[in-house]
Amino acid sequence: MGKTYEGRLLAAGLKFGLVVSRWNSFITERMLAGAMDALVRHGASGDDI
Repeated sequence: MGKTYEGRLLAAGLKFGLVVSRWNSFITERMLAGAMDALVRHGASGDDI
């Protein structure tokens, strides 16, 4: 059986940089929105992204 990792995913107080290609923006814009949403839901500030 595979290993299970448990923990708290807290993004508060950390800095993040997201890089997105302009090619195929129909997909990449949605991927960016999903990544930003996940970070905010885990406590990241909009100023830290």
